[in-house]
Amino acid sequence: MSDAKTGGTGKRAPVVLQVLPALVAGGVERGTVEIATALHDAGWTPLVASAGGPMQYEIERVGATHFMLPLGSKNPLTMYRNVQRLAALVETHGIDILHARSRAPAWSAFYASRRSHCHFVTTFHGTYSAGNWAKRYYNAIMTKGERAIAISEFIAGEMRRTYGVDPGKLRVIPRGVRMDFFNPDQVSPERIIQLARQWQLSDDVPVILLPGRLTRWKGQPVLIEALATLGRRDIQCRLVGSDHGRPGYRKELEKLIVDRGLSNIIKIMDHCKDMPAAYMLADVVVSASTDPEAFGRVVTEAQAMGRPVIATDHGAAQETVSLGETGWLTPPGDSKRLAEALSWALELKPEARNHLAAKARAQIVQRYSNAAMCKATIDVYREVLAGDHIS
Repeated sequence: MSDAKTGGTGKRAPVVLQVLPALVAGGVERGTVEIATALHDAGWTPLVASAGGPMQYEIERVGATHFMLPLGSKNPLTMYRNVQRLAALVETHGIDILHARSRAPAWSAFYASRRSHCHFVTTFHGTYSAGNWAKRYYNAIMTKGERAIAISEFIAGEMRRTYGVDPGKLRVIPRGVRMDFFNPDQVSPERIIQLARQWQLSDDVPVILLPGRLTRWKGQPVLIEALATLGRRDIQCRLVGSDHGRPGYRKELEKLIVDRGLSNIIKIMDHCKDMPAAYMLADVVVSASTDPEAFGRVVTEAQAMGRPVIATDHGAAQETVSLGETGWLTPPGDSKRLAEALSWALELKPEARNHLAAKARAQIVQRYSNAAMCKATIDVYREVLAGDHIS
């Protein structure tokens, strides 16, 4: 494989295999598709291994090859067998880099890379629980890559503090926004009207949007309490996200909405397939997460669409929101402060709103574009291949 380890200038294209548990909807999966697309467009050979899922079609559609493996399993025997399976793929397909995006697959990929003498790269996607030595040991595999990618400065700090990762191999590559897709100029009025009808939105009434799967740490109750505190009846709010087959929390939210007398204002909608149109319907977009977001795509996507954002004052939101210029930050779980921020956002005059929209989109174009993320990731691959050293 030595001729491929030249950063793309050898006789054959480098081969990169990304490994992750499954291909369901989420930031890890979306990043996998985006990098597979960029590799294909660059003339490299993109491969993906996972237990499959709804997004497998997208992997294959962009020209990548998918291998079905039980990589989400934490069963030690299955993980050991995955080492053998991955090592066999490396040998059969001439894989140059194994790129792990989650912990269980990373353990198998790490030992497969050692066995088959290929490069190993990791991306640290989340704030993993590290309450005891066993969890820290399990999580630490995500720092063992020849290069360890952090998806935000916040995550890079966690990696240094908790795991003592070598700064020399740490690379910060923020998640990217597809500027062509999340572009106000590309959303037709018909798409907006269709979604407004689907969501039963009234005309000329401000809309507050909280996108995010229905799980407690996403902070939907904080927004519900904030709207109760705000006390306005001339607004509409949509909580957009799937419960992923766990209806108990959704029922809890529905009861809270009824108890606060907000049934005519707040509706829970299932997963939305047209998020650009959803953002265009919103007068303000909220991310109320009570735990720190490792990156938080909602915040950057909304700004790319020129929408004011209110996010929680922790995690990567402190990097992606320009305070008072593109949005506001409120303390975790503080519904009263969130209500104050909502009042400010809803009272923005048209001139101030237009200024904010232009600044927000310009910031995302400059710092958080998908093109920049893909280029930086491929540069990491080139860096590893050029070194031609396997640790």
